[in-house]
Amino acid sequence: MTVYLDHAATTPLRPEARDAWLAAAEIIGNASSVHGAGQAARRALEDARERIAVALGCDAIEVVLTSGGTESINLAVKGLWWARSADADAIVLPDGEHHATMEAATWLAVHERAQIRHVGLDGSGAVSPQAFAEALPGAAAATAVVANNEVGTVNDVAELAGAAAVAGTPLHLDAVGAVGSLDLSFSRLRGAAHGPVGLVALSMSGHKIGAPVGTGALVVSRHARIAPLIHGGGQQRGLRAGTQDLPGAAALAAALDGALAARDAETARLVALRERLITGIHHAIPDARLLGDPVCRLPGNVHVLLPGVVGESMLFLLDQQGIAASTGSACQAGVAEPSHVVRALGYDERAARSVLRLTLGRTSTADDVDAVVAALPAAYARAAAAAVR
Repeated sequence: MTVYLDHAATTPLRPEARDAWLAAAEIIGNASSVHGAGQAARRALEDARERIAVALGCDAIEVVLTSGGTESINLAVKGLWWARSADADAIVLPDGEHHATMEAATWLAVHERAQIRHVGLDGSGAVSPQAFAEALPGAAAATAVVANNEVGTVNDVAELAGAAAVAGTPLHLDAVGAVGSLDLSFSRLRGAAHGPVGLVALSMSGHKIGAPVGTGALVVSRHARIAPLIHGGGQQRGLRAGTQDLPGAAALAAALDGALAARDAETARLVALRERLITGIHHAIPDARLLGDPVCRLPGNVHVLLPGVVGESMLFLLDQQGIAASTGSACQAGVAEPSHVVRALGYDERAARSVLRLTLGRTSTADDVDAVVAALPAAYARAAAAAVR
């Protein structure tokens, strides 16, 4: 039986999300059609959108349904750039962001001559609100991750949003790894910001919370100026054209309902498992070093530096024992490169290749944790021996 500790990459489908998808798939009609069947589909779709809005702390009209986190991030970053003021030529981009954000900004730099204003991370992987604020004036847009997808550090996004509002800069927050785990409210984070500045967009992905792969959303303030990536039918305020995915929306709403209903109890459970895992790792491998903030981190995230080994070797050896883990973002799976997040923390390339990410989720148990801890010493010894050959 597989011990699955890669929930940050994707997490098992929730039964209620599966049931909601199947039920909605039986509804006949395009939600844009004017006949009765179409209007029945529209009612079901808008019910799902309302529930998603409640979960994300926004108005229903601000929920743009997408295919997932990558599309949501691209729509936000590129859309803000294309809708910018003529005299704005820069994007504020902290180091250590997800590759979807980094590569969207890099594409704009190469093809649209965007200037990238980099903001460094501190030793725990957090974005300094002061450094972020100093980079904002005159920028076309800014972006920041709510919680780092590798080391799990949670940023002070209320401070970042406040700084963006003061500077008059539109801000996108990547909440893909945070929704369902943290208490997030778009309207609360937006605060007293007025017009198309401050927090204007927040991205999330369905499969990170137990909805099907291919579902997600971007919250877009009703006051934001964002240009669409996809043109065609004017759906969703013209921000994302195309026939809307009713079953996907219903499943996403059900997954959010389930995740938020259990969040407080689940957070406490995962924090206890996380601390059990961290303690076990330190006993099994005394030289292991926990990366990321030890307290202000996602409840299920354990990211460790294992000196003297290659992370890919550890993954292979653990996988042989039925343990699924990762070294970082699944978007880079299969690509043997050092972690850009670890490099952003100030470590060298060798250290950036010597990391292991273990992430817990809804199906994780104490037995899973104990199985990993029991397997680590032998795997570490073999990986260390292979590294010196």
